[in-house]
Amino acid sequence: MSEQATGTKLSLFQRMLNRVEKICNKLPAPGILFLILFVITAVLSLVLSLARVSVIQPATGAEMTIRNFFSQEGLYWFLGNMIPNFTSFPPLGIVLVMTMAVGICEEAGLIETLLRREMKGIPPKLLPYAVAFISIIGNLASDTAGIIVPPMAGLLYLAAGRHPIAGMICGYAGFQAGFSANLMISGTDGLLSAVTQKAVDAFLGAGVMTVDIACNWYFMAASTVLGTLVVGFACDKLVDRYFGPYAAPAGIHAREEKPFTERDRKALHWAGISTMLFIGLIAAATVWGPLGIIVGQEEAGARGFVGSYLLKNLVTVLTFFFAIPGIVYGLVSGSIKGAGALYQSMCKILGRMGSYLAFCFFCAQFQQLFSWTRIDTLLAVSGANLLRSTGFTGFGMIVVFILFSGFVNIFISSASAKWAILAPVFIPMLLMAGGYHPAMTQIFYRIGDSATNAFTCHALPLGHAQERAGYV
Repeated sequence: MSEQATGTKLSLFQRMLNRVEKICNKLPAPGILFLILFVITAVLSLVLSLARVSVIQPATGAEMTIRNFFSQEGLYWFLGNMIPNFTSFPPLGIVLVMTMAVGICEEAGLIETLLRREMKGIPPKLLPYAVAFISIIGNLASDTAGIIVPPMAGLLYLAAGRHPIAGMICGYAGFQAGFSANLMISGTDGLLSAVTQKAVDAFLGAGVMTVDIACNWYFMAASTVLGTLVVGFACDKLVDRYFGPYAAPAGIHAREEKPFTERDRKALHWAGISTMLFIGLIAAATVWGPLGIIVGQEEAGARGFVGSYLLKNLVTVLTFFFAIPGIVYGLVSGSIKGAGALYQSMCKILGRMGSYLAFCFFCAQFQQLFSWTRIDTLLAVSGANLLRSTGFTGFGMIVVFILFSGFVNIFISSASAKWAILAPVFIPMLLMAGGYHPAMTQIFYRIGDSATNAFTCHALPLGHAQERAGYV
């Protein structure tokens, strides 16, 4: 907001945020951004190829020259791989399937009803911590929690005699700063691990090292607890005291929320039963059935969790975990009337994914060209050699990478877009420089990616949340 609009002199920090906002608004859409990166990579491959630049592949010890996209070999590669590049892009199928499953819950009304019910009756002293916790685990449903939780938190704060804007800030901060942290494995885990695995395969070769969807689960579950305590404490001791008690202006009142009906209660009851039955079936199939067998050791009958068919196919299991209770809730509550309505809701959900499909197409072309030209290996090896020669390979390197990820997040808010750019370079670089497993590098990235979410264009405007809650 400009000084002319507010009538007051803006601080240095506010002016800096305004400048960042202007820069972000001028950035192209993610798909166009990757198209630009594709062109830059192609031109760079021409220059490096003419300069006869080469790199030693650490995994094989072979010398590899940079490939030129503007050559007969490059032309044949592009013509033969443009479509496979897109259709084999790992995040494509994972995100579409998971979005459809979670979208069924959203369209049926299960998520909103569940959040409204769970946020009622929270003790006032625990209110900031409860709101922060629900906001963090609510990102399991992607951006839905970012729209529902802040206004609900505002109403709860108002009922407790606290300032409603402080409540919305608490819900907002929990969702943004705790983004992708959860007690459960979510679609974000599948999306990032797929990009990580592709970067590992491109550098080491397929099948050499496996990065599964649950590789960051322990850390993200612990982050949920820590994030709840930090966000809750900050909002309780700092934000709430800043706003103080709330006195509603004359003629202004909070909009009444949709009541929790007996039909909603019945629908939630049967949705819960269906979820428990599904979990019991999966648990039995894992402990005694085929899901607990380790992939590749079927004849020996070896069993375990790591490497099992359950973990290897967790995205499929999670799809049914969300879809089944969503369908049951919709049928019982009447929000989904038959198979035809269910199909239409699925079409509506996937209809929102047009921009994501365009993003995946251009991102896949860039990522494959980056790998085919061997520029990713050149940058990774050169960066690792530089870090080793300077001795900058320990804690300081990790902190710098986290800060760098957070800085890039200010300008490119999409988690998958940033990781698609950074993973092919930093995964091999940190693997060679410090011996960090790709799953650990992914954790470093996720820390930086979440830390600055509240300052990016990914953030939900508070004015929109206020309007939903009925305060403006």
